[in-house]
Amino acid sequence: MLQYIETTGKNEEEAISAALRKLGLDRDEVSVEVLERAKSGFLGIGGSPAKVKVTYEVPDAPAPKAAEPKAEPVKAEAPKAQPVKEEAPAAPVSQPKTEPEAQAAESAAPAGDRAEAITAFLTGLMAQMEVSAAPRIAMGEDGSYKVTLEGENLGALIGRRGETLDAIQQLTSYAVNRGQSKRVRIHVDAEGYRAKREESLERLARKVAGKVVKYRRNVTLEPMNAYERHVIHTALQDYPDVTTYSTGTEPNRRTVVAYSKGEHRN
Repeated sequence: MLQYIETTGKNEEEAISAALRKLGLDRDEVSVEVLERAKSGFLGIGGSPAKVKVTYEVPDAPAPKAAEPKAEPVKAEAPKAQPVKEEAPAAPVSQPKTEPEAQAAESAAPAGDRAEAITAFLTGLMAQMEVSAAPRIAMGEDGSYKVTLEGENLGALIGRRGETLDAIQQLTSYAVNRGQSKRVRIHVDAEGYRAKREESLERLARKVAGKVVKYRRNVTLEPMNAYERHVIHTALQDYPDVTTYSTGTEPNRRTVVAYSKGEHRN
């Protein structure tokens, strides 16, 4: 279900940032519509702030469960008497752990469990794809898992513009995070594709920003995934006279590079 809020700010970027702070969302998780652009007025008098409409998606409420039919009571038959044999006292049976004890045992699980799950899943996936590649895992500073697939001739794992690599990353994330109370971010790369793609996107972002400033016209880029849109936003976050935002829905969500009418962002 889609919902939205409207916020204002000194310029479009500040209005968008105010909305993201209220919602606790990232920029790529919302759609932005500029309702009113900021006006500076004459000598600082009579100006008006920018106003934006930020749309975001919230999960639908789960449908109420249908009442289950009551089971008919079953009469138990009395067991037949059996001759009693004397036996040696049984060894004490350990009692099942209480709920707090079970939670403590779960929290004490080794941190390497996620890494082992990533390795197991990707090893099996590579075998199914008949590709000779092995995952190497490193921890990122933000707590994410950086996975590098190592092998030769891994072009088939990357696909056109990284589409196959993105699919592998999504499958791995789903498999590892399924049933977990706390999700972890997983980044999958092969043959340094991500770094090369970042450089290409950064060059594209600066080139488009130059045209936006020169002609004072907004430019909407081709559809990109969340990772690629984030690269564009980051590359232009300090670019003067330019602001960026995302619009549309997946898989056709696009980044807009917009002219900010001579206002520099802090």
